[in-house]
Amino acid sequence: MTVPPDAPASTVDRPASPRKLVPVGRRVSWHAGGALVVVMCAVYLARRHWPVIETGAGRLAVADRGWLLVATAATLATWACSALAQQGAVTRSLPARRLLAVQFAASAANQVLPAGLGAGAVNLRFLTRCGLSVTRSATALAVKATAATVVRGCLIVALAPACPGALRFPHVSAAAWAVAVALVATAVVLLSGPLRRVLRAVLTDVHAVHEVPARAAALWGGSLAFAALHAGVVIAVTQAIDLPLPPAQVALAYLAASSAAVLLPTPGGLGSLDAALALALTLAGAPGSAAASAVLGYRLLTVWLPLLPGLVALGVLVRRRVL
Repeated sequence: MTVPPDAPASTVDRPASPRKLVPVGRRVSWHAGGALVVVMCAVYLARRHWPVIETGAGRLAVADRGWLLVATAATLATWACSALAQQGAVTRSLPARRLLAVQFAASAANQVLPAGLGAGAVNLRFLTRCGLSVTRSATALAVKATAATVVRGCLIVALAPACPGALRFPHVSAAAWAVAVALVATAVVLLSGPLRRVLRAVLTDVHAVHEVPARAAALWGGSLAFAALHAGVVIAVTQAIDLPLPPAQVALAYLAASSAAVLLPTPGGLGSLDAALALALTLAGAPGSAAASAVLGYRLLTVWLPLLPGLVALGVLVRRRVL
């Protein structure tokens, strides 16, 4: 092709530089490696906790099929409610299908890191991919977590009068209370500056969300449905194994146990939630073996069965650059 002598250098055809192809190949390799890592994590967790999986599966094999279907349907609906609450925490519209897939993948990632860090990291990455800044994304996660905490507390307050004596707390000495109060006060004093900034950012976003009624309804409705459905899973499992407790007491036991498990952060609440829920059901009047069966069934439906598909979905989302 003949190029005019006065043509700018940018208009001259040049061979395509191969430098842009190398990062793409490297990204594909990293994505494939990430998918392999999450699958290996699933295999490791399954092997490590295989007795729990095997025992839970054996007990559920003789349980009532109808109630197990109800529990399975409630489990599937929890991811949709989580997606609804996350959409409600931001004013910008998010791609619905990708948001739902991310919640499913985040629930699996949450089993690898403690205190919800896995799910938080996945959602943070997704929100930044959708165009939100890191600060806005982190604040949106804080808004969602705040709504979930408030909803759980309100449900406990609402159910407690209907189940008198269902919540019995272990005796704690005055010295232990004094140490706990001192530690909390020290943390508040040391982190007063960052806490104020975080609280100010969260309140600003809460105000912005509530200026859009549809977003506020999604935030609170999704948070309420998420907590209620998880309690519903436990209720359905207890009904399937004929555990002799009223549904309201089971729901209250789950809500109290899940709130207490936050104080002992483990990956996905594994260990802390199991022990707290089994203890709560036992204190509510369930036999120890039946309480253990209910916890195993709940964990099997909400953690172990979705774990490998969720981690595979996480790898696919990373590979497709959704995350």
